[in-house]
Amino acid sequence: MEEKTADEIAAIYTAAGHSVNVINADANYSAYTTRTGYSDPEAEWKAMIERNVKHLEIIKDYKKLDETTSIWTSESFTDIDAAITKGKTLYS
Repeated sequence: MEEKTADEIAAIYTAAGHSVNVINADANYSAYTTRTGYSDPEAEWKAMIERNVKHLEIIKDYKKLDETTSIWTSESFTDIDAAITKGKTLYS
């Protein structure tokens, strides 16, 4: 296995942004059902939020092949950290 390229790292960071958007799209389950028109059970909505939070936590922890050094350099994690915090309140 080789180290991730700059393009691969950028793609991972973009994927993190998608999870941030999912978490931030709605303030609560009612807002989700109103916005989307879906009538998924609230438990399924909470599970979706939790999956996205876990996704962000995994992405934040990505390491280089040495398993010690982060792949991240100058990327901002402000929005990601905020989404993790918000997401945890939504599914707890």
